[in-house]
Amino acid sequence: MSVASGPRIAVVAPTLDTLGGQAIIARSLVEALRHEGYSVQFIPINPPVPSWGRRARRYRYVRTLVNEALYVPALLDLRHADVVHILSASYWSFVLAPLPAILAARSFGKRIVLNYHSGEADDHLARWGMLVHPWLRLVHEIVVPSEYLRAVFAHHGYQARLIRPVLDLSRFHYRERTALQPRLLSNRNLEPHYGVDNTLEAYALLKARCPRATLTVVGYGSEAARLQRLAASLGEGIRFLGRVEPEDMPGVYGDADIFVNSSIVDNQPVSVLEAFAAGLPVVTTGTGDIAAMARDGETGLIVPPRDPRAMAEAVASLLDDHERAVDISRRARQEVERYTWPRVRHEWAAAYSGNRSASEAVEGQPPV
Repeated sequence: MSVASGPRIAVVAPTLDTLGGQAIIARSLVEALRHEGYSVQFIPINPPVPSWGRRARRYRYVRTLVNEALYVPALLDLRHADVVHILSASYWSFVLAPLPAILAARSFGKRIVLNYHSGEADDHLARWGMLVHPWLRLVHEIVVPSEYLRAVFAHHGYQARLIRPVLDLSRFHYRERTALQPRLLSNRNLEPHYGVDNTLEAYALLKARCPRATLTVVGYGSEAARLQRLAASLGEGIRFLGRVEPEDMPGVYGDADIFVNSSIVDNQPVSVLEAFAAGLPVVTTGTGDIAAMARDGETGLIVPPRDPRAMAEAVASLLDDHERAVDISRRARQEVERYTWPRVRHEWAAAYSGNRSASEAVEGQPPV
């Protein structure tokens, strides 16, 4: 089947108003599909709010009701699609966004591809019972971006297809840091499971031995006030940028020299891939699929969670050996090529049609 006569695809996902990895992945995917010639309709799970609802959105539960009142009726447009591609997180996010889309697509008789990204999948599948399992059985294909998540779903009795997310490398200027400076960057939202407090403490330890060190923290979230107080207690050199739009992030990466990440629960952070693309050596915990992305000593340095001293020592080791840092960055840049559209386009075509992908044919694994 040629793309010109291929399926009409509806992508159900967050917009960049909800800034995070899923929104960035969704935008890159939609742009790539359209450039390929697919007919693509985008249905946001966080639709624009008319003037009558803006004040109501200031209140947490009212905000949810307003969003659902706008989102659910928009799912009627799924009747025009052949394939419904739903990006999914976990817990209540799954109930409020993917679940209504699954039910609507099923009622219209559409092929459903659930693209699950959350690093909290194991706990979600283990504990949420009737709020997740009956609905997963309604989808035709579960697609995950990592071997880690494929193993999690297999443990819970589901066969998932592995397709890596799409990253637009043209947005990033790759620069080798041959004269590596102690300019650290953290680009994770300020939520407990990302462990940004560990990053701050690691920075303070590094600062004691490298007074020129600086740390730029990008992101926003429920931990913002606490983390800013912690940073103030640790001394100078820490800058919080808050929310930074994706269009501005290449410049932020360009101004930094080492990327640090302390997440405790995770899967496959887009920010780590973006750091690879920009040429920053990465020091990170290995939770979720990160250890497979930032392979220790090859494409990054892996440190234990909740161990700021180990992170500080790993950063210092890069500053002491610039040649090693450049070698790691070069291999990381090669690694991120696996996340470009030419590498995954046939995999998505197979998922949409229900055919086996080339990699699955080699492995002898049939689709779900």
